[in-house]
Formats: sequence, structure tokens, C-alpha cells
Amino acid sequence: MRKWVLSGILASEETYLSHLEALLLPMKPLKAAATTSQPVLTSQQIETIFFKVPELYEIHKEFYDGLFPRVQQWSHQQRVGDLFQKLVSWLQSLKLLLPLIHFTCASVASYALLYKPVDRVTRSTLVLHDLLKHTPVSHPDHPLLQDALRISQNFLSSINEEITPRRQSMTVKKGEHRQLLKDSFMVELVEGARKLRHVFLFTDLFLCAKLKKQIGGKSQKYDCKWYIPLTDLSFQMVDESEAVPNIPLVPDEELDAMKIKISQIKNDIQREKRANKGSKVIERLKKKLSEQESLLLLMSPSMAFRVHNRNGKSYTFLISSDYERAEWRENIREQQKKCDFSLTSVELQMLTNSCVKLQTVHNIPLTINKEDDESPGLYGFLNVIVHSAAGFKQSSNLYCTLEVDSFGYFVNKAKTRVYRDTTEPNWNEEFEIELEGSQTLRILCYEKCYNKMKLTKEDGESTDRIMGKGQIQLDPQTLQDKDWQRTVISMNGVEVKLSVKFTSREFSLKRMPSRKQTGVFGVKIAIVTKRERSKVPYIVRQCVEEIERRGMEEVGIYRVSGVATDIQALKAAFDVNNKDVSVMMSEMDVNAIAGTLKLYFRELPEPLFTDELYPNFAEGIALSDPVAKESCMLNLLLSLPEPNLVTFLFLLDHLKRVAERESINKMSLHNLATVFGPTLLRPSEKDSKIPANPTQPITMTDSWSLEVMSQVKLEM
Repeated sequence: MRKWVLSGILASEETYLSHLEALLLPMKPLKAAATTSQPVLTSQQIETIFFKVPELYEIHKEFYDGLFPRVQQWSHQQRVGDLFQKLVSWLQSLKLLLPLIHFTCASVASYALLYKPVDRVTRSTLVLHDLLKHTPVSHPDHPLLQDALRISQNFLSSINEEITPRRQSMTVKKGEHRQLLKDSFMVELVEGARKLRHVFLFTDLFLCAKLKKQIGGKSQKYDCKWYIPLTDLSFQMVDESEAVPNIPLVPDEELDAMKIKISQIKNDIQREKRANKGSKVIERLKKKLSEQESLLLLMSPSMAFRVHNRNGKSYTFLISSDYERAEWRENIREQQKKCDFSLTSVELQMLTNSCVKLQTVHNIPLTINKEDDESPGLYGFLNVIVHSAAGFKQSSNLYCTLEVDSFGYFVNKAKTRVYRDTTEPNWNEEFEIELEGSQTLRILCYEKCYNKMKLTKEDGESTDRIMGKGQIQLDPQTLQDKDWQRTVISMNGVEVKLSVKFTSREFSLKRMPSRKQTGVFGVKIAIVTKRERSKVPYIVRQCVEEIERRGMEEVGIYRVSGVATDIQALKAAFDVNNKDVSVMMSEMDVNAIAGTLKLYFRELPEPLFTDELYPNFAEGIALSDPVAKESCMLNLLLSLPEPNLVTFLFLLDHLKRVAERESINKMSLHNLATVFGPTLLRPSEKDSKIPANPTQPITMTDSWSLEVMSQVKLEM
């Protein structure tokens, strides 16, 4: 593991050295021209622009040359801590704060390089953390690595202390400073159209800007669309009777199609890289990927975040996460307590122009904007146990929600039950969350507001109150153990205890036959129906009956995770033919029953559509002629064994009835096909060619299984 970590930093250093070499190329001719009668730049300008770049190159070259042979001749006792000690000590002696400021003021084309020097120290710090994690305390390298980490952390702290006020401040009247507190890309709703904006929160105003298109290699520029002084900003509707504008929602079918296309393009890029094809092909694919990801980020947010000025003018943003909405509100409200405002038109123009230098979020979260050595995130299933919380000052009705990032934005994945009238809720609920390139897990704790008089009216809708929020990074190396990891998230004086466990797709998608053929889970459907003397397994009939009794209007039914412990209890009860299973179901959350039904189909030793017909479905859905495709799908369905066909038709009728309540439960037939398609179609382990890399998305089976389900729903 230590060698694997070091191999990653070697590759990263090699890329950085090539960047520095490219930057040094024009320096010599510019210096030579500076001594002539017609210099391109003065000697002072050259010194400013290329400040310390030669020294940086020499430092990183020596580090790379020292590390490379040690990794090549690796042994368990190999030491590298001395190299990291030298690297961070040298960089500290260069006082990198100065070149960063000079670079920012200079007109340099390769804008990303401005932040590289400090970024390298940050990356080295993360590498040192990883190395220490896998280096025994008794190892001779351990004290050296610890010392290097100490130097690195101290250096980064000093950089932050010195650079933050300078980079984020702009002098205003009376010698005061206007500081940038927060900035982010957001989607603004303008006359029904979605527009990408860059939003800046300063100490005295909220500014919405548009990044102008760069033409002919010109530097970035912002155009101010509007601003509101914080003294005039509110989240309340000025006229409570005023109608809230409808948010135009993009159909789930379109969003899913974008995700499938994005995953397929990513796979195409990886295939071209492995085949060592020309860079032009890869660049074309990257351009397509960037277009699709940009479109998805623009179209996916649906949660309103509205701000209003004192004249009653409203501005609406669409975001995907309640976490982000709460964060913006908190920051604005906190600053409103202590702000004053004064801004002339000239100052506004100066402020807008300075946004390029002040911004902290430099890129839209697209794959093309990521470094090659950045983690693509995790693919698989994350089990999360929300244990308990403490630190609430008064008794409340409390619950938590869990969010993870997927395709560049955050989505709500699970919700605990409401724990009533307590300051120390003990939920002890487990959830299974599917990850799609995820890197962060967020948790939000709410107070449930039953009394309508207590509800906070914001953005024209009633909301429960957020009591706290926090997040943890999903580290692939830490989570690969497949063991439970306990953690505590602190948020606003409240501490929430969690346990997390990750299972990669390599393991989560395996269909393993049960050793006990007397149960129902992991047993072939034909055996179960024959034993029960029924056409549809009892478990399917019972789950469908209970969901139709009280779950048809449950928002996100079949999509929202049920409590894992309840699902496992029902699984055990069905496996031993417990006569009280119907009583158990009536007392459980309906999402747990939906989760039990999905688990039953997922754990069948072969999919409902069978291993034998798996390649036929794959070929049939690829047909371009719609008539031929329809005929093929119908013939294949009729070829299924009788128990499989009857069970599928029973399930499909149920899903149609669920979809009829789409206006309430938000689950269209397409949404339901997305949930059930892979579960019903994925082949068993012996026929599945699943990659072992937990950060590699699986798209081929998932994409066409969704198409099969979509085709079937049209025909039936």
C-alpha cells in the first residue's frame, strides 16, 4: 500500500515538472530580449512573472530523482520520510506566499499554474497522512514522516493566515476592507430559463455574476447581473399572498439519459487511453463529456433558494442540496448582524473585475476540470448506521437525512424515523446507499415541526428546522477494508455518531445461491413456487399487498432506502416462514418493506429474466427498427419460465399502479424501471464481467437494462 501511494505522487510530480518546464521555456528568450533596445518585457517584469520558478523546478526535480529509484527498488524497510522532510523544508524557505501574490497580479495565460506551488504542499500533506496510516509505529520511517507532516501542516497554516485577508479583501472607503466570504456556481431561474451563474457573498453584499466567454485567449472577465446589499436582503416573501413561481422540472427520463451518456463517454475515454489512440480522439470525447456534464448540472437542481431585496424583487436559484441552501442562509444571516453598506457604480465595476482574482471556486465540477490523479469517487454500496446524537438544548422531535454527491451534485438518499420529545435521540438505523462516483457523505439533523404555527415560511414553502449539519469524506483506501468504521460528526454543538461500511460493485452485484434451500432468499423462484404451490412467491404477494395498502403515496417509494435492520428482520422471518410476518410488516416503515422486495429479487441466484436469455435481451434492445425490437422483446418475455413470467407480470401491474400516483409519490414508470431494471436483469456471477476497481462505473448492463424495462412497460 505504501508503494502504491508513492507511485501516485511520482506520477503527479512528473506532470508538475513538465508544467514547470513549459513555463521556463519562454523565460530565457525574454531575458535575452530585455537587454536589447526593444525588450518585450523589462527585467523587473520578468522577475515578477517568473518569481522563484527555476528554484521550484530544481526542488521538485531533486525530490523526484530521489524518490523514483527508491520506489523502483522497493522493500518493506524502504524509507522516504527524509525526502519529504527536505521537500517541505525547502518550499517553506522559499516563502511561496510571494510568488502566489505576484502571479495573481501578473498576466499569465496558464491560470491553473498560479495555485500549483501551494497545491503541491497540500497534496504532499495528504500523501503523508496516507503513508503514516500504513506505516507501523516501529518502522524507522515513521518518525521521519511524522516530522515532515508537522512541517507541512505548520507551513500551510501560516500560508492561510497570511494569504486569506489579502486575496479575499478589497479596500473600500475609510480604509475598511470588503472581504469575500463565500462563492459558488449556481443555477439561476430567469423568466423560466436556467442560467449558470457565479455567486459571491461579500461582507456587505450578495453579488450575482456571469462569466463572460473567453475570446482569443483573453483572460476571464465577469459581468455583474445584479446585487443586493446584505442590509436589504431577506428570505421572506414580501407579500405572503404573492404566488410562488413554478419551477420547471426536467423529466427524470432526460436526466437518466444524460447520466447514461456521461458514463458511456467516460468508458470510451478509458478504452481509447488503453488502446493508446491519438489525442485528437480523446480530446473530442472529453469535449462531448464536458458538454453532457454541463447540461446535467444545469438541468438537475430542483430545490428553490430565493432571495429578495427591500423593493420586493425576488431572485430564484435552483440547487440540489438542503445542506448547501442552509449553509448560504446561515452565512448571510450571520454577516447581516454586523454589516454596513456603501457602493458607487465605479466601485461596483471594480468589484466585478476583481472577482476573477478573488474567487475561491475556480471551476464547474466537471470531469475535464479534475486533475488526472484525483480520485473519480466510489462506485458500489455504502451501509450507514445512524446511531445517536447528543448536545441538543431542549427536547424536540428529531430526524436525520443523508446526502451523497453523484455526477457533480448532491442528492438526498435516506431519512431516519422521527425520534420524539428528546435531547438524545437513539435511532440506531442502518441504510444501504448506492454510490455513483461519490466522494462525500453529508448528514443533516432536523426538528420536525408538527405545529403549523411553528413552521418557518421561507421560499414560499413550509420547512422543518435544520438543527445541525456536517459531512465526511469517503476515502477509498480507508473504506476498502469492508469493515465498519465508526465516526462522530460535530455540528453546531451537536454530535452525531455514525458507522459506515463500503462494498464495491465487484462484491455487491454478485448473486450467491443460498445454502439453505428451505428458505426463499437466494433460492430459485421455480423451487419456491413449487414448494408453496403458488404461481407468485408468497414474499412478493405479501410485500406488494402491504405497499398497496399504505405506501402508494409515500414520496420516493422504492427509491428511498429503508432501515437495513428492519429489512434483515423481514428477510429472516420470510426465510423461516414466520406466521407473524404480516404483523411485523404492519408495524414497520413502508420503505423497509419496499427494500425487502428489492432485496429478494437482487438475491435470486439468477435474475428474473434468467441467465440464459440475458444475451438475447442485450441483442434485442440494440435493434434499431422499433417494430423488430417490440417483437423481439415480446417473444423473449414469452420464452421465460412460467413462474418467472407470471411473477414479472404481477410485479409490473403493481408498478403501474404505483406510477399512477406519480403526482404524489414522485415515482414515474421510468423511475421505477431505473430501480428495478438492473435488479431483474443483471446476470449471476458466472456470467457477469464486472471490473474489480471500486472507482470504475458499470454502465453497459445498467444502461440497456433500463432500456429493456422501458421497452417492456410500453408493450405491456
